[in-house]
Amino acid sequence: MVQAGKVEKYLVEKIRDEGAIHIPLIDPEKTSPENAADIGLTAEEAGSAAIMVGGSTVAAIPKLNNVIKRIKERVSIPIILFPNNLTGISPYADAIWFMSLLNSLNPYYIIGAQVLGASAVKEYGLEPIPMAYIIVGDGGAAGFIGQAQPIPYDKPEVAALYALAAQYLGMRFVYLEAGSGAVKPVPVKTVSLVRNMIDIPLIVGGGLRNAKDVEDRVCAGADIVVTGTVIEEALDVKESISLFVNAVRRGFQKRRGG
Repeated sequence: MVQAGKVEKYLVEKIRDEGAIHIPLIDPEKTSPENAADIGLTAEEAGSAAIMVGGSTVAAIPKLNNVIKRIKERVSIPIILFPNNLTGISPYADAIWFMSLLNSLNPYYIIGAQVLGASAVKEYGLEPIPMAYIIVGDGGAAGFIGQAQPIPYDKPEVAALYALAAQYLGMRFVYLEAGSGAVKPVPVKTVSLVRNMIDIPLIVGGGLRNAKDVEDRVCAGADIVVTGTVIEEALDVKESISLFVNAVRRGFQKRRGG
């Protein structure tokens, strides 16, 4: 088994110390290198734990590289790749979610892309963090591109079983994804059932448009909350990220009964 690296240990320690954490997702297809660096610095100052870079339609590797390099010039927190395909791999990041889209109908997104990308991850010296990726509800672009069979919003028990299978397969994180810009986020009940089923960290993202959405899902058991589209569209990025970071903290306090 691949041993946990520096970034993974950092994330686990942050979750242990803070209860839950926020990570913004920057899409290099939608954000210029300069704006990405500004968002990254703002997120670090607001209390986000790391920066994820990627998206469902990333195709230009030079653009990805430039975004990551500019962010690294400004921030000290880890930059983690969130790849949609082989074009989502960059040597300039600190780590990569080495992820399998478990409910894809196409084996390419379950294991094929991973086979093709593994040598690049090794050659670049990227830290791989094993993660199960599970599409819920509408799925958005991620579900469409990944040819997923999304888990219905009203079938939380199915998501829980996928997550448990992922843990038994050796995955060290589970990501419940509603899709970028989804009409509805992953339901609170789904988050709660999955949290009660697994022992590994749980990530929730997609369709989280306000602080209440974030707070409720952390209260239900999310260890990491990822927000992307809502930050890209925010008139005041600093205020938006601060609201989400504070919502994560409130959600964990509520989970503890405080």
